[in-house]
Amino acid sequence: MQHLSVLLTEAVDALVTDADGLYVDGTFGRGGHARAILERLSPQGRLIAFDRDPAAIASAAADASFAADRRFTIEHTAFSAMTATLAARGIAQVSGVLLDLGVSSPQIDDPERGFSFRFDGPLDMRMDTTRGESAAEFLARADERHIAEVIRDYGEERFALQVAKALVARRESGRAVRTTGELADLVAKTIGHRERNKHPATRTFQALRIFINDELGQLERGLEAATSRLKPGGRLAVISFHSLEDRAVKQFIRGAEAPRVRRGLPQPETAPSPLVAIGKAIFASESEVEANPRARSAVLRVAERRADGSDA
Repeated sequence: MQHLSVLLTEAVDALVTDADGLYVDGTFGRGGHARAILERLSPQGRLIAFDRDPAAIASAAADASFAADRRFTIEHTAFSAMTATLAARGIAQVSGVLLDLGVSSPQIDDPERGFSFRFDGPLDMRMDTTRGESAAEFLARADERHIAEVIRDYGEERFALQVAKALVARRESGRAVRTTGELADLVAKTIGHRERNKHPATRTFQALRIFINDELGQLERGLEAATSRLKPGGRLAVISFHSLEDRAVKQFIRGAEAPRVRRGLPQPETAPSPLVAIGKAIFASESEVEANPRARSAVLRVAERRADGSDA
């Protein structure tokens, strides 16, 4: 399937407020958002892209339009590392940062990557295939409790313990799960079809992918890094695809909440958020969802760096 960038116009409209500015695309993917950002920039504007997927880096190198554009550079690293990367380039502030947190269509549609149960392939799930532990390797070594915690916490799966027990039992029988098809079949047999129009392994696959790639940790560090580099008035635009991500983004923009204390006691102070939300959450239109069903769960949130870096 061709990769279609979700909420493309909405994200770029919200992000680019200075045609001469320097912007960051923290998740290059196949370059849909990056190309649209470059179209909005003047000859003086610049775009630095990040991606930890070697296939995305290779795609950028093979694309003549990116290779020939002197305003564009790309780094093979996670967006959570942007602080150090920008500092190494002598960049103190940027005009905006875009994070598209979804898995790209090429990643999903490649059986060798192991992201989808629609194809039988190695149970890998790593965004960066040059480092780290695959999902199969994790399931081959982790104990029942750890597996259950991952599936419950990152997949919000009610039957996480049953799935973990089944995985460990199969492993102890000498047939550890090694492929996407084996995992999907095991989950389906363990919990059955309990949700209409949703494969029973959906939550388990999501949970393992998030855990293997430390997606929530990457997001937390990436949001901090992006905010620290935004100039006053600079924009942060984040596209999320599941509730765990969106909740984290929403809370980060809002800032830390004061803990509840008894009435009459001194109220604790909290650090003010340097960001202010711009508008409400933006969702894909009916026409976009019809053209690209993967946009159905997308949520775009936009924030701006306060002029003084503190609450108004």
